[in-house]
Order: sequence, then C-alpha cells, then structure tokens
Amino acid sequence: MAPGGGPVGHPALVDAAPQVFWLDDAARPDPLPPLVGPQEADLVVVGGGYTGLWAALRAKERDPGRDVVLLEAERCGDQASGRNGGFAVASLTHGFDNGAARWPGEMPLLDRLGAENLDAIGTAVQEHGIDCGWERTGELTVATADHEVGQLAALATRLQDAGHDVRLLDGEQVRAAVASPSYRAGLLDPLGAAMVEPARLAWGLREACRELGVRIHEGTMVNRIEADGEAMLVRTDWGRVRTRRVVLATNAFPPLLRRLRLMTVPVYDYVLMTEPLSPERRASLGWAGRQGVGDAGNLFHYYRLTRDDRILWGGYDAVYRYGSRIDPELEQSGRTHGLLVEHFFETFPQLEGVRFTHRWAGVIDTCTRFAAFFGTAHQGKVSYAMGYTGLGVAAARFGADVALDLVDGRDTERTRLAMVREKPVPFPPEPARWAGVQLTRWSLGRADRRGGRRNLWLKSLDAAGLGFDS
Repeated sequence: MAPGGGPVGHPALVDAAPQVFWLDDAARPDPLPPLVGPQEADLVVVGGGYTGLWAALRAKERDPGRDVVLLEAERCGDQASGRNGGFAVASLTHGFDNGAARWPGEMPLLDRLGAENLDAIGTAVQEHGIDCGWERTGELTVATADHEVGQLAALATRLQDAGHDVRLLDGEQVRAAVASPSYRAGLLDPLGAAMVEPARLAWGLREACRELGVRIHEGTMVNRIEADGEAMLVRTDWGRVRTRRVVLATNAFPPLLRRLRLMTVPVYDYVLMTEPLSPERRASLGWAGRQGVGDAGNLFHYYRLTRDDRILWGGYDAVYRYGSRIDPELEQSGRTHGLLVEHFFETFPQLEGVRFTHRWAGVIDTCTRFAAFFGTAHQGKVSYAMGYTGLGVAAARFGADVALDLVDGRDTERTRLAMVREKPVPFPPEPARWAGVQLTRWSLGRADRRGGRRNLWLKSLDAAGLGFDS
C-alpha cells in the first residue's frame, strides 16, 4: 500500500520509496540548532526555502555589516524548494502569455529582469561553488494533441515578435530532439531555462549564507510577529528575536499575516523518479540537449534528466485538499502516482520495464494570477513575497530582491512595477474555495479532451483575470 494514498497499483512502482529523491542524498547537511532564548538582529527572515535563503544572502551582499537571522520551522530546503522538478526558468510571470495579459506594457522590462535574474543565479552557483548540477539546457514545450500544434505556432510568433530566441519544431523535428511517438510539434527555448538539483541548490545557498555570517536556526517555528515600539518581535516556541525588519517567506504554509490567509491555496504536486537508464534505453530517447520538457496541455507534465540519467516525471494532477489542508499523509497518492506511471509509458513506450525508485509530492503556493505577489505590513517594517504557483525556482531570487527593496524602503525599477504594486484577487472562503478549485480542474481537463475549447466557467475566469494552476 502507498501510505495514506491507497494501493501502489502499477508494477513499476512496487520498489518506489515514498521519499523525495533530492532529499535522499548523502550530501544533505546536518540540521542546525533551534533558536533558544532572546536575540537581537537587524533583519529576521522567516522561512528557509529559496525566497528566504536568497533574501538572507542578498541582504548580506547588499550590506555585509547587517546582522541577519534566518528562522526555519524544519530544515532548509525540505519543502517545495527541495521537492520540485528543478526547472529554473527566466520568466517571472508564469510564462509570457500570462504576463502579457496582465502587464502588457511592462513585458520588455519583465523579460529583461527575468533573464538577468537567471544569469545571476548561474553566477552565484559558480561563485559560491554550489554543486547542484546547474545546466543551462533550455526548455522544450511539446504538443501532444492536434489543437496544441496551432497554439504553439501562435505562441512562437508572439515570443519572436517580443525578441525571444525561440524555434518552432514540426513533428519530425521534435521527435528527433526527444523520441516520443506522442509528439506532434514543439517549441524550443534554448536560453530561457536551466536545470538544477533543487535541494542541493538550497543547501548551497544555506552554506553561502552561513559563510557571510547569517545566523540560521532550524527546527524553529515562528508563532507570531508583533510590533515592539520602533522594532518588531519575532516569537518562537523557545525564544524570540527583536529586530528592525522582517522578511516573510513561508509561501504555501499558513501566513503570519491575517490579510494573506485567502491569497494563496496549497496544492499538492506529485512526482516520480526512475532508476538510472541503461545506455541502450538512454540512447533510445535521443534527448542530446537534455532540455527540460513540458507538454502544452492545461493539465501538463514536466520532465527532465538527472546527472545519472534518471528521468524525473511530475505534474498533471495538481490536488487541492478541503480547508487548505497540509499533511505529510497527503504526500503519497496511489491513484495519482499510478496515473503518472501510465502517462510516462504512453509518452515513452520504448522504456517499458523501467522501474521507479522514488515517489513523492510537494506543496505549491498557488495564487489566482499565477505569478508571485509582494507587499508590506507594520508600517513597512515587514515585507513578503509569495504565490509563485510552481515557477519559483528562479523567480524566488527576484522575489527576495523585491522583498528586501520593500522592507528597506528603496525605490527601484522592481518596486515601481505594476506587478509588484498590484495584488491578485483572493480565493473565496470554504466551501466555495474547494468547489471553485474542483470545477476549474474539471473544466481544464475537459478542455484538453475537447480540442482546447473552454467552457463558460473558464471563459468567465479568463474575463476576470482569475485562475487555478500548478
């Protein structure tokens, strides 16, 4: 049985450990001690995922004399930052079309900032000696249905008109790039993405922070933040920190600011990892460019190769639980993992007989505009960045810079962005939230099966600028 998730089902899953592949690594660092007793700091960062780690690191790079404390409830990188597919993409807006629909006048600037941000991550990986398999491979989007072929062609034109170096591939060309009989066309973006081992990136950022003098306490749950005269108090179970400024980076987990409680919903994204492929099986795929791959459906898969030629395979069935429930029991789903296996072998029938070694899930902070949002509280002494909706591996560094700009009161080209100044529409309270999410997921799947035709519900969401995505 899959713990908390029903029977394992497919024979290829029998030996799959219910663990996160990236965290099942001998390089995983030992935990750091929790905060005990009172401390003082110039800046407290709450959360040890990518946003929090980048915020702490960038704060020290901007001002080496700043005293920075980072507090993490569990271990740095253990949640979404260490569980994802490792797609670091240049887009800050969850894709070009989403950004162009919401901030058309800002897209040239957003594209530039996104490209600079991705370059800066690669530079940081090199400068800090982070062993995280950073590969600037680019990304391939594949059409697996007839209606998606025209959609990719139209997207290619929009991207090229905006100055993006992308290439449209016909069926023969895309199957020559990656050998799948399901592919009918493809869109290759050779510069817009890098592949990374996500947990190792987080651990490398953690070590870089410590080398610059950031005090990191793991196993330290922050219970509340409150004003204390001109300062802020950050309270935990066994201690507190009095600080001038706070950056909140808790993302999918319950926020410490009441105003944010309906701004995101936690969505479980399920993932599989194969055993290392034999040379013969690896050769049967082609895939010489090692690009990250995603299909063009509403309910989409994403997949990539690892340094030892495994295939990570995830996505499609993003699951929201009633009441925004987050529970380790929900990280295993026999139904969803079994569905992913079926889709894997439909995509790569030549790999029949390959087995999976790991199966897991991670919680994504989804918001109604898909892209991260930002803000301040407590007269500007607290800032936050959240709502990355599954595309935060690279965008989290940009989010950290925005959060620091805001909490430092800096006027920058980032803080002047409408994307930064505007907020998404919140989700409704339960039970309307659950019903709306379920109806949206059903409608998206139906559109995929009906040639891309969107029903009245989806058209209404489009008109309102709302949505649900992983």
